Amino acid sequence: MSQENYERIHNNPKFKELTRQRSRFAWTLSAMILVVYYSFILVVGFAPELLAIPLAEGMTTTIGVPVGVGIVVFSWLLTGIYIRRANNHFDHINNQILEEHK
Repeated sequence: MSQENYERIHNNPKFKELTRQRSRFAWTLSAMILVVYYSFILVVGFAPELLAIPLAEGMTTTIGVPVGVGIVVFSWLLTGIYIRRANNHFDHINNQILEEHK
């Protein structure tokens, strides 16, 4: 692709909208995971006894284990949500832009 095509695509209103949508979506998902991670770290730092509660009487497994697993699963889910949106929405707009500038 020539430099002229790159400039036309970069100045295309659809491209600007695509980058704005993609950036806002990525920052939203990033903020969600950061809130979860930092909340967990704050609990570990300031109220570790909350995570030390056993799941059931007589068990050695504490509530911290499923919470930790939940955080990992949550991050996987957010990654899956981003991939689905990128494949179904962002790629469609990207292909439209490329078709306009062939």
